[in-house]
Amino acid sequence: MLKTTPFHERTSALCVSHAWRRWAGHLVASSYELTHEREYHVIRAAAALFDVSPLCKYLVRGRDAARLLDLIVTRNVQKAAVGQVLYTPWCDHAGKVLDDGTVARLDETTFRLTSAEPNLRWLQDNAAGLDVDIADISGSIAALSLQGPMAGAILQSLGAPSLKYFRIAPASLRGIAVTVSRTGYTGDLGFEIWVDAANALPLWDAVMEAGRPYGIMPTGLLALDMARIEAGLMLIDVDYVPANKALIPSQLSSPYELDLAWTVNLEKERFIGRDALAREKAVGPAWQFVGIELEWNSLERLYDEVGLATRLPSAAWRMSVPLYDSGEQVGYCTSGAWSPLLKKYIALAHVPTRWAALGTALEMEMTVEHRRKRTVARVVKKPFFDPPRKRA
Repeated sequence: MLKTTPFHERTSALCVSHAWRRWAGHLVASSYELTHEREYHVIRAAAALFDVSPLCKYLVRGRDAARLLDLIVTRNVQKAAVGQVLYTPWCDHAGKVLDDGTVARLDETTFRLTSAEPNLRWLQDNAAGLDVDIADISGSIAALSLQGPMAGAILQSLGAPSLKYFRIAPASLRGIAVTVSRTGYTGDLGFEIWVDAANALPLWDAVMEAGRPYGIMPTGLLALDMARIEAGLMLIDVDYVPANKALIPSQLSSPYELDLAWTVNLEKERFIGRDALAREKAVGPAWQFVGIELEWNSLERLYDEVGLATRLPSAAWRMSVPLYDSGEQVGYCTSGAWSPLLKKYIALAHVPTRWAALGTALEMEMTVEHRRKRTVARVVKKPFFDPPRKRA
């Protein structure tokens, strides 16, 4: 049976579309209105409020808490300051990515790990012999994500502290004890608010009331999917297969192959997958995770040939779409969308390193009136959208 989040009493009343989807065993809104168009635009123009409670959340405490997390993830947790949040993947012993998420240092000996998949057993198995306590707090902590250019002003009106990018701090919002982190999954100015599940509804009401003068809207996962593609952010089970689910070697990906080389700290003496990643760095990754932009004139010609105006996807798509060079398949896209903001058709893709250079000309498969065609595409820089306000 699907679970509901601590905010469901509010989100269900607002979900006019009755469009729901599963996320980590929970029921969450795909869109609140009949279409997600306004919800997408509010992310980029005002403030969008997402219920992100289904994220897996673990509290790691004790003298060896930093040591355990430093062993598991590729970032250097021991050097993280109190109040710092690290985005990081973690790997198996072959250096292949199992999951990705955040590690927040709440105090010297207390951390919170968030992830897309359950990771309690992985944490426990690697904690043998360490002085550490691991608690699954996924159900007891509710979470909201407030994203968009007005997000900071809304939180300031509620009394939240000013935060630097990827920092976290305790706060009291209208008398409700929370922690606020300057993080998110939209590539925009954004914050995430963490609260005891018992205080979820008062928090929702307070944020919505404060946000009304700024154009706040509850926003679902369809709009979030478009925003995260614009931000060049990958999604587990869509843009990569976690190592513990891969059935054949070609489904595996390393951090280097997912454009996450910046998260791998080989200066650490020891972490899971380190030796394999050191070997891979020495020879270079076989694949790269890149941005793809479709050429409009080429796309328009394909539809003109059958007497149709160019048709664009109204929502982000998640599927494997072949990429070609000179008639030979060389890679594949994993998710894509028409960006209303950028006025571009963009996609995220895996290509062998030989074809990963910026500007490389490729072709992407398109189905036009039931026939497979190819449209001109090229490799471009990620993220597609990267506003200065995100880090300001």
